[in-house]
Amino acid sequence: MPAPERPRLPRRTALLLPVALAAAACTTGSGPGLPDPGRVPVIRPQVLAELPHDTTAFTQGLELRGGTLYEGTGREGLSQLRTLDPATGALRDARPLPGELFGEGLTVSGGSIWQLTWKDGVALEWDRASLTLRRTVPLDGQGWGLCRQELPGGAVRMIRSDGSDRLRFHDATDLAETAPPVPVTLNGAPVPELNELECVGDRVWANVWQTDRIVRIDPATGVVDLVVDAAGLLDDDRAAGADVLNGIAHVAGDEYLLTGKLWPSLFRVRLVAPPG
Repeated sequence: MPAPERPRLPRRTALLLPVALAAAACTTGSGPGLPDPGRVPVIRPQVLAELPHDTTAFTQGLELRGGTLYEGTGREGLSQLRTLDPATGALRDARPLPGELFGEGLTVSGGSIWQLTWKDGVALEWDRASLTLRRTVPLDGQGWGLCRQELPGGAVRMIRSDGSDRLRFHDATDLAETAPPVPVTLNGAPVPELNELECVGDRVWANVWQTDRIVRIDPATGVVDLVVDAAGLLDDDRAAGADVLNGIAHVAGDEYLLTGKLWPSLFRVRLVAPPG
């Protein structure tokens, strides 16, 4: 029996703060599925540009590498690996996943693109240049988000979310697990349903499913040290038929691309942490 789709979160009515205030720390509540941040800073994204996004794309993974925006989409029989123009959002190429696989997060590593599946028990390795499928490897547990982290000394590893409050660590060549998972906490409380991931330096950014929040995590400790409140990024007038916020791609410095499942827009934003 095919795995059911995750239910969509009804949009909450919310307005973006003016751009001049967008990076200021907030003291508002945490929203569903996210503990109270307490003293952890909460910021708003500064919107720099808005690009079109395919409203049929059930976005599960997003990553910018070498001038190409890679997007993984989900749903049984509809999942794809896609390449986009990061300047315009235009589709360059798309390849379907085999059979009824439910695609999830992805990341680029050298000449490969690794893409997770949700409950199918496998991950896919694609050839980055030709977008042809190289192989599938076994994956224990669910696949949600995936990113590649470069470590001091030149080593690399993969970090995976599985819908729980934990980050899992994998070998970059075959996705074998290499270390015990690390629980993620915010203000001392678990952060459940970690979704799409983006590794940037020594931190991991993660969408929190069923919320409009993104958390920044120290993967060494699991501690969340910054929360992004993106409520209202997609206004209610354009949210009809759209699903939850999901998709983080680092551009450069403090600039990122954000989107969501079935969203009509891809946002280029600045995420500025308060000093200190």
